[in-house]
Amino acid sequence: MATISVPQHQTIPWASRGIMAWITTVDHKKIGIMYILVSFVFFIISGVLALLIRAELASPGMQLVSTDFYNQLFTMHATGMIFLFIIPFFSGIGNFIVPLQIGAADMAFPRINALALWLAVFGGLTMFGGFFFEGGAAAAGWTSYPPLSNTTYSPSIGQDFWILGLQLIGISSILGAVNFLVTVANMRAPGMTWRKIPLFTWSVVTAQGMVLAATPMLTGALTMLLTDRQFGTRFFDAAQGDPRLWQHMFWFYSHPAVYIMILPAMGIVSEILPVFSRKPIFGYFAIFVSTVLIGVMGFTSWLHHMFTIGANPVVETLFMATTIIIAVPTGLKIFNWIATLWGGSLNLKTPLVFVLGFLSMFLIGGISGIFQAAVPLAKQLHDTYWVVGHIHYVLFGGSVFGIFAAYYYWWPKLTGRMLDERIGMWQFWTMFIGMNITFFPMHVLGMLGMPRRYADYAEEFGWTFMNQIATFGAFLVAFSTLLFIVNVIYVHGFNKGERANDNPWEGNTLEWATSSPPPEHNFDRLPPITSDRPLWDLRIRKLGIQTKDVH
Repeated sequence: MATISVPQHQTIPWASRGIMAWITTVDHKKIGIMYILVSFVFFIISGVLALLIRAELASPGMQLVSTDFYNQLFTMHATGMIFLFIIPFFSGIGNFIVPLQIGAADMAFPRINALALWLAVFGGLTMFGGFFFEGGAAAAGWTSYPPLSNTTYSPSIGQDFWILGLQLIGISSILGAVNFLVTVANMRAPGMTWRKIPLFTWSVVTAQGMVLAATPMLTGALTMLLTDRQFGTRFFDAAQGDPRLWQHMFWFYSHPAVYIMILPAMGIVSEILPVFSRKPIFGYFAIFVSTVLIGVMGFTSWLHHMFTIGANPVVETLFMATTIIIAVPTGLKIFNWIATLWGGSLNLKTPLVFVLGFLSMFLIGGISGIFQAAVPLAKQLHDTYWVVGHIHYVLFGGSVFGIFAAYYYWWPKLTGRMLDERIGMWQFWTMFIGMNITFFPMHVLGMLGMPRRYADYAEEFGWTFMNQIATFGAFLVAFSTLLFIVNVIYVHGFNKGERANDNPWEGNTLEWATSSPPPEHNFDRLPPITSDRPLWDLRIRKLGIQTKDVH
């Protein structure tokens, strides 16, 4: 069987443990692991802030924190989860997996790759550093609408730290996006045409293209906001400027950011389903096209976040239509995923059950989003807990379930050990039940009129019981996350984890063609690449079966 030889280099193994070897590395695998580790740390920190929020809302009255500190809590919780957990995680897993999936030895610009990582780290530390200064952290919400974010309502330096930290993260994202796009464009293995690129890599390419197109708008808006605060400009001042300009610029980035956070999770689903259903993905081309369509259409519907600003009804109707239409390519994906499962020989391991959780929870989030696409309903539900419930079904039920599916699927490739299946199943069920107990009552609270971002409410409003249920669910989600930490400690700290072979799941893409974990140069040799599933083709050829008979 002919193979493609890959030059080997006499270098220190990538898995060396010296701290300086990690801090100074330009190896995409080490950088990917550090992204993943940093993102998980911020996930824990932001989750603790969420628990404080839910504990405060469990009953009327101010029990635990002041109203000002409550504002800091929900601002930094959302900021941390979005900009410091979900987005960096996908940068990390993309850094580790994408070069392997395309048969490359590294990213195109290794030093820029390391710079992007450390900019993201310093950006996160800068944003959360506001807690340690007089006045505390940013408290204007993760959207930081003027005038809430001007010096009258947010005089503390924490708001400026938020702006500067987010600019550092934006620069990191732009550098990373250029690196991903150049890597996939120029460093694919011989035989890997664009039509043979794995679907996870396609999802990363699309998401990073969106990052490159959208992030400069946010960076510009942040610079204008900083000059308003520090240098006396009036870009977003209601008397001499226009606060709505911030909303347009912010949401031109932040609505595509939802798809930047969900497309890689969709790519993970498209990788795991065919492996654990033991059949090819149904409609590779349709899933690829729908990914690109989502990427393009994500820039056409930002105004639905602003239906209450008094826009022209014709403009509102246009954006209502684009918001509804973007559900079509997403529905196409779900159809293809279900068709992949249909008739398959399902291997119900932890990666697959997290994917099934993704499918059900993201579907609920998408359906609730269609309600908000309708202008009359959106104006009633705007800034209520309905919106909080919706976005958590999308980003927790979607992105976070996708992230844990990726943990369990690629953990053996990252570390050479399998995570424990029994603990993994316990984690899934506690997380699945906990998120529904937490976020479904928020839809009811929203319809009952509870506003988001309020630190307190009157007992006679009748919101106490639903808030108590949501608080219980939040602590159950925290327990499920603790189970994941226990799993990692059990496997690595106590050396109980099963050692993984090169391809423990019988995966079909190139990352499974090298050792677990991979050597520094990634591959000694590559199999011939004749489709998007080269390892499947290799197994079939070894059995003497013509590939065309089974595709």
